[in-house]
Amino acid sequence: MRSENIGYIILVLVLIAVPVTIALQIYFLFPDQIMLLEGEEYIYDINTPFNIGVQVDKSGVLSFNGDIIKDDFVIKPEKLGNCNVNLKLFGIIPFRSVTVNVVPKMSVVPCGNTVGVKLYTDGILVIGTSEISGVDGKKHEPWKEAGIKEGDIIELLGSKRVKNIEELTEIVNKNKGNRLEITIRRKEKRIKTSIVPVKSSEDKQYKLGLWVRDSTAGIGTLTFYSPDTNVFGALGHGITDVDTGQLLTVAEGDILKSSIVSVKKGEKGKPGELKGIFMQDEPSLGKITENSDCGIFGLLSSAHMDKLYSNAMPIGMRSQVKEGPAYILSNVQGEKIEKFSIEIQKVIYQNEENGKGMIIKVTDPDLLEKTGGIVQGMSGSPIIQDGRIIGAVTHVFVNDPTRGYGIFIEWMLKKALQVSNYQ
Repeated sequence: MRSENIGYIILVLVLIAVPVTIALQIYFLFPDQIMLLEGEEYIYDINTPFNIGVQVDKSGVLSFNGDIIKDDFVIKPEKLGNCNVNLKLFGIIPFRSVTVNVVPKMSVVPCGNTVGVKLYTDGILVIGTSEISGVDGKKHEPWKEAGIKEGDIIELLGSKRVKNIEELTEIVNKNKGNRLEITIRRKEKRIKTSIVPVKSSEDKQYKLGLWVRDSTAGIGTLTFYSPDTNVFGALGHGITDVDTGQLLTVAEGDILKSSIVSVKKGEKGKPGELKGIFMQDEPSLGKITENSDCGIFGLLSSAHMDKLYSNAMPIGMRSQVKEGPAYILSNVQGEKIEKFSIEIQKVIYQNEENGKGMIIKVTDPDLLEKTGGIVQGMSGSPIIQDGRIIGAVTHVFVNDPTRGYGIFIEWMLKKALQVSNYQ
């Protein structure tokens, strides 16, 4: 009798676990929000023995291959707009709600050329603190009394917005040791406090005991631009401060023409790097307006659009990416853009935006010979599969430079649409 009861319990647990497991698999197949292109067809492999009910809160925006599905779930956006799609286990139990945003069908121009990136922060970033040896012979930490921490952004001194380190230094010295009102930004919170500058015994200048930064520069790869809006996307990941790891806010910035002069090949445990020069004497290629986890974005100069890789391609959304062959466009020598073969080894179904949506492996012998695989500076190289731009290179595996991550172009496109004021 006891063994029969145990058998019944196991059977009940299995009967519960199987549909719950399937529901969880389908749950993670869809993010909370997805963006689809009008007129395209999207196929999701559900492959379940149980009926999955489909319910939508607004008619006309989407069409499906039925109200009950088991195998392939086919979605076709019919017109622009938003709607909520609810999925129900056995057609009864709600377990997933997805907001779908249908946007116009579009093409973008894949690029692949390296660019110099110059970015000026919105405010002055605090990257460290230190003691000051005062003219009174004592050690001072004025930042501690003011409650200022590493990672804070100085926005105002008194009522004046400070744009760069030179302005900050000038205001502090003109104040001659009097208490200064200071406004800082800490994440999304603004804090008003005050600080008393200290006259240093070393150079007789007034100081706050803060190490600060107001700009950064480097080389990355331009991913795409829209010929309709002039909006560009690059890097596939955000620009972070090297000391704090904090995503830098943008006051202004430029992308500049660059040329690769040498390559440090990647090795196991030693990431490689593209080494290049900025063309400082040439006009800016475009203005940076946004620095996000999905890359940098802005407006390309019209005068330079026709000088870039010129063939527009349709967008490949997340559900259209598959494991198998693909290629990237990269600039690893001079100003030459080349096509290199890769393999998409794994597609990672994400529920939030980040730069690790797929695992890729470089298979092109020429690129392996030149760089050893993926190196710093190649971030942003567009990934193309089946005639569609589907993503961009973002990271390299430190212990295997032939492999790395890529971001879905869908995430970058979402930010690009915000820049072009499309909601």
